[in-house]
Amino acid sequence: MSLPDPYDDAMFDFSTGNFEAAIAKLKSMLAADPSHFEAQLSLGMAYYRQGDYAAALTEGHRAEQLRPDEPFVHTNLSLFYLKSGDKMKAEQHGLKARVASWKTPSPPLGKPGADPELPIAKPPPQPWKKTKG
Repeated sequence: MSLPDPYDDAMFDFSTGNFEAAIAKLKSMLAADPSHFEAQLSLGMAYYRQGDYAAALTEGHRAEQLRPDEPFVHTNLSLFYLKSGDKMKAEQHGLKARVASWKTPSPPLGKPGADPELPIAKPPPQPWKKTKG
């Protein structure tokens, strides 16, 4: 039996509403690896779910420093600003999320970076037919 991945363990706590445990685990991960983007992004969302919008914004901006062109970063920041009452900054980050999604489109299926679990469907082979010529 293998030990659970620390990030997966933190996300389990998050998904069950145990935000305090998730925050503690995510902070521990970030202390060991400050460049762990998913942990940083999730930490902001965990604070948001707790209702601590100031901490959510702080952690969201740390995620922005790691990946400034990541649409999820700006989507989260837009949400955090909206809930904290700053509609103008929420709209700015909403626009940044849209622009970022245009800049970094998802890779097409079958290309490097595409999800190998989702192969492109190929048409069934056709029987050979003689053409009139």
